[in-house]
Amino acid sequence: MRRLLLRFRLMHLAPALAVIALTAWAVGTPMGSSPDDNFHLVSTWCSSASPSANCTEGTAPNNRRVPKALLTAICYQESPGVSAACQLKTDFDPNTTVLTDRGNFVGGYPPLFYDTMGLFVGPNILESVIVMRLVSVALFVGLTTALFVLLPRSRRPALIWGWIATTVPLGLFIIASNNPSSWAVMGVGSSWIALLGWFETVGRRRSALGVLFALSVLIAAGSRGDGAIYASLGIVVVLILAFERSKRFAVSCILPLVMVGVCVYYFISAQQVISGLNGFGGANSPGVPGATRSVSELLTYNLLNIPVLWAGVFGSFGLGWLDIAMPQLVLYGAVGAFITVAAVGFSRLTKRKATALAIVALALIVIPVFVLTRGSDIVGEQVQPRYILPLIVMLGGLLVLQAGRRRVQFTRGQIILVTVTLAVAQAVALGTTMRRYITGTGFGGLNLNSGIKWWWDTPVSPMVVLAVGSLCYAGLIWILAREVSRVTPDAVTTSAGSRANVGS
Repeated sequence: MRRLLLRFRLMHLAPALAVIALTAWAVGTPMGSSPDDNFHLVSTWCSSASPSANCTEGTAPNNRRVPKALLTAICYQESPGVSAACQLKTDFDPNTTVLTDRGNFVGGYPPLFYDTMGLFVGPNILESVIVMRLVSVALFVGLTTALFVLLPRSRRPALIWGWIATTVPLGLFIIASNNPSSWAVMGVGSSWIALLGWFETVGRRRSALGVLFALSVLIAAGSRGDGAIYASLGIVVVLILAFERSKRFAVSCILPLVMVGVCVYYFISAQQVISGLNGFGGANSPGVPGATRSVSELLTYNLLNIPVLWAGVFGSFGLGWLDIAMPQLVLYGAVGAFITVAAVGFSRLTKRKATALAIVALALIVIPVFVLTRGSDIVGEQVQPRYILPLIVMLGGLLVLQAGRRRVQFTRGQIILVTVTLAVAQAVALGTTMRRYITGTGFGGLNLNSGIKWWWDTPVSPMVVLAVGSLCYAGLIWILAREVSRVTPDAVTTSAGSRANVGS
């Protein structure tokens, strides 16, 4: 026992703290709380892995009969003053069905996310929804933990700071939701750095990182069509960072090229992407009677205002169905923390790192501006911050990526500033989100146990969930930030013993 205690480190608590913190987000919101959940839950219940009794044939190829609750549980949708208590009128009997065409019946989304979650469809709809959220939480924590263990020590700060600096509040909300964007975020955010580790390690560690890379790409590409694009972009970025003129590098490129092929397959098969490439189509499309926006006007407006979409990741857009307005403390706190991390990262730039950052930054401009302009939409319409969140996470990791021997170093003051700020912002964001569903936004006060209109049938109160989740998150980021900041930088080498070229 004494030997075990001597070997114990606070870092060993990190996975458990992460699970608890994300579980607070998973149980802090009702069924149907993430964007388009009626579509995504129906698609899950009608997936090939779900029991056939949960989804039966409709009157046409594009409709099905599904449990009515999957569609009616969003009774509070886009009405922030309405609590989730309206679900008390919802019939959660899976045998009460209704005909709907709102689902992934004609291949709009890749099927992998829905098929996987379909394995957890059970007779109790509410329990199934929570189990699916917890599966995503476990997958994210498992991936990140495995990467932390397997990556060279010099790569761990990029992994950890990339997640810490970019996930409050939207990332935490999405990862613990029933939305396929959760998989796109974790897949893209994990795949690029797993691939970098694949190029820079040897032996069993290299093989394990190769498996994690392939799994992460599958998760990203199999959840959303744009996830395939972002995963491919991450592969390109890593090839630039790791490039060297050697036979080993050429052979090592086989795996990422195969996974690019997988991404292409999912990209082509997803009609969702085709819709994006053609634009979502607004009422102001040029050539449409009554249209008022020209292409040049749209392009100019979107280019000048695209930072608003980026800021949406940090709280300028609402959570949920975009109906949970975040307090300004969350927005400015999260943005301030990201800027602090970015400033430290910019102090250690090399040509390759700068090129990688430029590619991702350009994608954050070109992709949303193209989709918006093509569809005759402006920033704030159609394209949501969660669509670009995977790129923001990748950017955050690249910013603090060690280039050669030039380690990105945070001072103690910077660590305290970032972790305290994000801990407070996370607590406020979680409390605000829970408040919206427990009482509706018309009810003020810090005590979530006061005036409860909706909550789960459990003895655990809302304030316990908020307090435990927030304390675990605060402890988690403090432990992680300290751990990766005191790491002794190791030499990043290839199997041939040559220095990796990230710093050249």
